[in-house]
Amino acid sequence: MGVEEEFLLADPVSGATVAGAEKLLLRAGDHPFPASGGRYHRELLASQVEAATGVCRTLDGLHRQIQEARAALSAAATREGLLLLSSGTPVLAGRAPVSEGDDRYRAIAALYAGVVTGYQVCGCHVHTGVADRDTAVAVLAHLRPWLPALLALSANSPYDHGRDSGHASWRMVEQSRFPGSGVPPFFASAADYDRGVDRLVDCGVIADPAMSFWLARLSPRYPTVEVRAADAVVTAGEAVLQAALTRALVAAALADLDAGREAPPVDPGVSAAAVWSAARYGLEGPAVHPFEERRVPVDVLIGGLMRRAAPSLEEAGDLAAAEALLARLRRTGSGARRQREAAATGGLRAAVGLLARQTTAPSEPASAHRVLKTKGSRSS
Repeated sequence: MGVEEEFLLADPVSGATVAGAEKLLLRAGDHPFPASGGRYHRELLASQVEAATGVCRTLDGLHRQIQEARAALSAAATREGLLLLSSGTPVLAGRAPVSEGDDRYRAIAALYAGVVTGYQVCGCHVHTGVADRDTAVAVLAHLRPWLPALLALSANSPYDHGRDSGHASWRMVEQSRFPGSGVPPFFASAADYDRGVDRLVDCGVIADPAMSFWLARLSPRYPTVEVRAADAVVTAGEAVLQAALTRALVAAALADLDAGREAPPVDPGVSAAAVWSAARYGLEGPAVHPFEERRVPVDVLIGGLMRRAAPSLEEAGDLAAAEALLARLRRTGSGARRQREAAATGGLRAAVGLLARQTTAPSEPASAHRVLKTKGSRSS
C-alpha cells in the first residue's frame, strides 16, 4: 500500500494560501524514503504540494513515511517563510496560479475554465496493490458502498475562501463540479472500464485517461486500486487509519471474489445521496446507508464499515491499531469540527494555526502508538 497526501502552503501572518511550491520542493530535496518509491510532487496550483509514500507493507512503516515526509516538508516550508497545512480546502484562500512549466496543468486549466479557477482542494489518496486489472475492476465494485463512509471519516474542509460553507467537506462539493466524479459506475471488466474512461476523453470532458475524478479507480500509473474519497486529513494518524481501512476493504473484496460472491448492487441515486450526506455532515450528523437506502446515524454507517473491514484488519494484525485510531478520531471529532472549534475561539487565523500544528504533531496517544510499534517490522 501507499498514500499520496496533498498539502496547502500559507502565509504565516495572514493565513492565506500563497504560491511557493517550486521553491519549497527545491528546498525540501529528496523524500525521506526514496528507495521504496517515496516522492514529492507539484500539484495543479502553485500553492499545493504532494508527498507520496513508497510501497509499504505495515502500518508502522507507512506511519513512519507519512510522519517523516510531513516533518521534512514543514521544515522546508518554515525556511521558505511558509506554513504547511493538511486541509481539504483553504481556510483563507489567496491567489494561486497554475504551476509553472507544466503543459498538462495548463491544458487542464484551459479545459475547465472557471471550474478550476481557485480550485485549491487537497485529498488523501490510498493505493492498494492488485496486480490483475480485471480483478482490480471487480474490487472497485465491492468498494462502492463504503466510499461515502471513508469520506465521512476524513471530512476536513469546512471553509470556502474565508466563509464557513456549512459542509464538513467542501472539497467534495468542489470536486463534484467535474465530469467523472463521485462513486464510480459498475464495470464488468478491465476492458469495460477502459472504454468508460476513453468515452469521457472522447466526449472532451476529461483531459486524458489519468484525469478521472471517481472516488475509486484503477491507478493510471501503478498496479493498484486507488481510493480517492478522503479529504486531506489533519494528522498522520488519520492518514494511517484511511490506509488501514482501505487495504482491509480491498482484502475483503478479494476474499469475496475468491468465494464467488458478487458485489452487492448499489443504487446510483442512493450512492450520490450518501456522498452528499457525508460531505454535508461528516462525523457530526446523519449518514445515508448504502443498503438500507435511508438516513441513519453516522455511527451506524461507521459500524457497518468496521464490521466489513474487521476480519481483514485482524488477519493483517491491524485491528487494534485501527480501533485505537478510530476511537481517537471519535473523541476529537472530525477535522472540520476541530477547525470550526478553533475558529470559534480565535477566528479563522486560529484555525490555520491549528492545522499548522497538527499537520506535523505526534498523531496518536501513547496507547495507539505502542500498538503501531508492535505490529509488523520497522521496515517500510
